[in-house]
This record gives sequence, C-alpha cells and structure tokens, in this order.
Amino acid sequence: MTLDLAGTGAGDEGEGRAGALAYVGEEPPSYEPEPTSLPMADPGALEDLVPDTVLDGARHGALTLRAASVRGDSARYRGEVRRDALLTARFGVGDRALVLVAVATGARATPEGQRAAATACRWIGQAVGRSAARLAEDIREGRRADLRAGLQRLTDRSLGRLRAAAGEGREPGGGEASLRCLLLPADPECRTRVFFGVGEGGLHRLRDGDWQDLEPRPAGPGAKPGELTLDLGIATPPSPYEPAPEPPRAPFRFRTCVARPGDRLLMSAAGLAEPMEDEPALLTHLARRWAAPEPPGLAGFLADVQVRVKGYADDRTAVAVWEA
Repeated sequence: MTLDLAGTGAGDEGEGRAGALAYVGEEPPSYEPEPTSLPMADPGALEDLVPDTVLDGARHGALTLRAASVRGDSARYRGEVRRDALLTARFGVGDRALVLVAVATGARATPEGQRAAATACRWIGQAVGRSAARLAEDIREGRRADLRAGLQRLTDRSLGRLRAAAGEGREPGGGEASLRCLLLPADPECRTRVFFGVGEGGLHRLRDGDWQDLEPRPAGPGAKPGELTLDLGIATPPSPYEPAPEPPRAPFRFRTCVARPGDRLLMSAAGLAEPMEDEPALLTHLARRWAAPEPPGLAGFLADVQVRVKGYADDRTAVAVWEA
C-alpha cells in the first residue's frame, strides 16, 4: 500500500515506500521522510529538550487558525534540535480577545539557537499580552501608524533584551533570532490582520485560487510607504575616538491587510518560504489542497506543511488563517 498524505495522487507528487510523505519536484529528497536520530540529551538540562513537531489550532470569530513547526530533514538526520520556535496565545475573552502567533528561528551557526528562538517568542508574547487591550483597540479603530510604532517598539525591546541577556551570559543562544508574528482580533466584525517582525520568511495570501505575495519589501518605486521600516546600514567611517558601530540590524517588517471571506493567509519561516518561492509545484499543490471551503484538520495541515522539496531540508514552520 502506498500512502499519499497529500491526497492528490501520484500524477503530481512523488510517492515513496509505504508510509512515506509526498514530495513535489522531479526527484525525491535524499533524506529519510521520517525522524531518524533524536538530539543528544543532557541529564542536567532536560528542560531544553525540543519535540520534533509542534501542532496547534483554534477557531475564533470568523477565523480558523492552523499552526505547525516541524524539525527539518537535515536536523533529523544529524540528531540536531529544531531551531524554529512557535507560540500561539489568546489574550482577553470573547469578541475583545486578541490572538498572537509568533514564529522565531535561531541562528544556524549557534548550537543553542533554538533557545534564543523560544525566548524571543516568549518575550514578544509577554510584551504583546501586557498591551493586548490597547493593541486590539488600535486594530479595530484602524490606527495603523500607532500600531506600527507600538509593535516596532515592543519588537525592538524584546530582541534587544535577548541580545543583552546573551551578552551577559544569562540567556545563551547567540542573542539573535528572526521573529515573525500575526495579530488576529477575535471580533468577527473586525477583519484586519496584522503582520510584524524581523527576519526572513514569507507572507502569502490565497485568494480566489491565486497566491499573492504580501511580504513587506524595502521602500522603492511603487512601494506603499510605511510597509517596511528599513535601516539602510550605511557605514559611518570609523573614528579613533569612538567605539566601532554595531553591524546594521535587520529591518522591521509591518503590514496590515483586510481579509475577505474565503481568504487563506499564510505566514511562514524561511524553511517553508524558500521552497514556496523556488518550486511552483508546491504553491500549486497547496492551493489545490486548500481550495475546499472548510480548513483541514490538524493532521491534514501537518501533512500539507511537510510536503517535501529536494534541496530544502530546513525546519518547516507555518501559520495559516482561514476566513469564514
């Protein structure tokens, strides 16, 4: 028996031996499709163990949320931990509630990058939670400039705190992590969705069967002002009287969009965003899978996120929102 978890048949996706996950592209990936080696465990730091896969979901108001983070094929093969971290949190109750989904990725060259990613998610969650009532009001009232300024301040503080803690040895992990977040009001009358963060990844919307790239880009001809706060990183000549300047920080990314019934909004870390950009068959496959009116269950969404592409073996982390 051949199991096609993508559910579309062998004509579009490759199929391996029984139980293997589907792939897109001309060749199957080289790595095994299932976990192989567990990461090395330290008996004195078992709290640092990271599960191979995290899966979550919810339904609030007009939206249905699906979120998954899966250890990449190469990390599974080498017995390394998942570097991506995922946080889903609801602040408040009823229609006044605000849902935050945060995705972070630790530095590749840092052995403890996952701890930095998890800490970044936790600290932005704490910061947003303390300001949730004000943020929810700003979203409902359409105060876009206030939102951008406030969220950039919360992001800068959280990531600055992470760098400071790493420098003092209190929070190992390199002090650097990408951080990408969605703010989703539970109020069914408010269709505004807010993206913000720092670092690479993807933001896409599936509308009427077509994918739209919503990732904020550096300002340029035709760009909407304010979609991205950019540090150009223009170097200042060194001075013998002042310490060398820090390397330029990654730009703060911000975007608001108004959802329509039937939209699917997808935020992803780089491990999924890169194959989506480079392999059109993956976009086609996901569009077909998510064409049904009802969102997939948790297991179905996990299978979709895990559809593999040869040459892309990093962690896969994705957050999708279905609009009723």
